[in-house]
Amino acid sequence: MNAMSRCFVFLLLTVSGLTLWAAEQKPHYEMGRKTFDGIGKYYFGREIAHYMTHHAAPWLERAEREKEERPDLLHKALALKPGEVIADIGCGTGYHSWRMAQAVGPKGVVYGVEIQKEMLEHLAVQMRQRGATNVVGILGTTKDPKLPAAVDLALLVDVYHEFDFPHEMMQALCAKLKPGGRVVFVEFRAEDPKVPIKALHKLSQAQLRKEMSAQPLVHVETLDVLPWQHIVVFRKRAAP
Repeated sequence: MNAMSRCFVFLLLTVSGLTLWAAEQKPHYEMGRKTFDGIGKYYFGREIAHYMTHHAAPWLERAEREKEERPDLLHKALALKPGEVIADIGCGTGYHSWRMAQAVGPKGVVYGVEIQKEMLEHLAVQMRQRGATNVVGILGTTKDPKLPAAVDLALLVDVYHEFDFPHEMMQALCAKLKPGGRVVFVEFRAEDPKVPIKALHKLSQAQLRKEMSAQPLVHVETLDVLPWQHIVVFRKRAAP
């Protein structure tokens, strides 16, 4: 094989490799029928739901939530350690943020991430009232949580199904996970028709695992200790 032939083969292999890589990285988005609660954009066959605005903030602090969602059982399952760095993605009013702040202690920190400035204002008020001084509000985007530091754990409670750009958001989030860091999803169980939540605001374990197959994450376990939600735990895959 002469030099020109070798050069042609090298270029062909390079272009083929880049094409394959691009195909693997391309988000699986499709536009389709828009339902009442959705945006008409589909990811791995799932229609993305409308996100909740700051106007619904009082619902996040409703008295019934403790009985319906049992945050005590969730935080026991998280088993946070003093000094850990946590990301509360879509933190809302900080319903879970202050609880995690207590668990990680003064040497730890909780980044409360939101895409709405108004929701971060609610977060600040709630944290002042609860005396949580190690919760830091972060204004992210729909594609990037804008975390200022690497985290040990990212918690996403009833929020992932509303991401406009789930592929990009999770990609950016995984980049900020420490080696072996965890991503924990808490979602209303789509497998259970008795859970009184709108269909697009539920998510099955199978669907979640399918979508996370596009990320550097490994499924660890799924816990069904909560009344209506499951806790689906992933860990960042070790670098090759």
